[in-house]
Amino acid sequence: MTQKQDVVGIDVSKATLDVYALASQQARQFANSPAGHGELAGWLKQLGIDIAVLEASGGYERTATQSLRQAGLTVHVVDPKRVRHYARAAGQRAKTDRIDARMIAAFGAAFLLGRSAGIADAGNPARQMLSDLVAARQALIDHRTTLQQQADALPPGLAKRELLATLKPLGRRLEALERHIAATIAKHQAFAALARRLGPVSIAALIAWLPELGHLGRRQLAALVGVAPFADDSALRAGQRHIQGGRMKLRNVLYMATVAAATQHNPVLKVCYQRLVKTGKTPKVALIACLRKLLTILNAMVAHQQDWTPTRPPATELVAA
Repeated sequence: MTQKQDVVGIDVSKATLDVYALASQQARQFANSPAGHGELAGWLKQLGIDIAVLEASGGYERTATQSLRQAGLTVHVVDPKRVRHYARAAGQRAKTDRIDARMIAAFGAAFLLGRSAGIADAGNPARQMLSDLVAARQALIDHRTTLQQQADALPPGLAKRELLATLKPLGRRLEALERHIAATIAKHQAFAALARRLGPVSIAALIAWLPELGHLGRRQLAALVGVAPFADDSALRAGQRHIQGGRMKLRNVLYMATVAAATQHNPVLKVCYQRLVKTGKTPKVALIACLRKLLTILNAMVAHQQDWTPTRPPATELVAA
């Protein structure tokens, strides 16, 4: 009889880690500190557990994740909303830290066991550094946009001048971050190879926030990014399909890249966009469809180590659905 593979769920707070081992039904609590992380890793090794699942907790999970990965464990950081939906579907209404840890473990066993080992690279320090830099750049862009909108709404005067003066150093900081991003990619052989292969389509965000690129099928990847259309049908009613969930920051970056590519620069996506609009699709629906097509092309390029050739797009049909 095959022994059931154990997985541990970890509910993270600022001070503590509540841990539940699913198969052995053991629960422990550790300090969310370097010493606590070492004790946790030692306990998991004693139990023979090498897979841990944590919820994203506003950054409180980061040091624990790094420590466990350094100890040789496979660590998955998951969206809390997905775990909450799973708990409700399982009829679990009560909420305590221990119950949360048990539901995280159950979610991991149901959805994450057996996931491609190639995706474990998601947690390497170079990717985390790049992710931080890309997130900082996006935060500055959002801040600059907000300030510019506020300045535009003001009449000429002191308040408007002060806001505009605040915008100037932000441009310099953005340029500095972009240099750091480029340098980080150039120093990492795998990242540099991806950047050369994929070209200038939000490369840093793709590398940092989509390590699954090239490892999953096109439908899985679209759902992961949050651009897969979900049906809303019941009996004889055919409802409008909507996208939902996914990695919002990455989706926003890719959407803006797709707007430029599909309406101006990319011949393949431009033809696709124009064809969809002519058939009656709204511009936004057409752009989301182009984004899915772009993801499929990029996924095939990475999976099959192909370069972009405008006259011969990558063999997207080779990527498993």
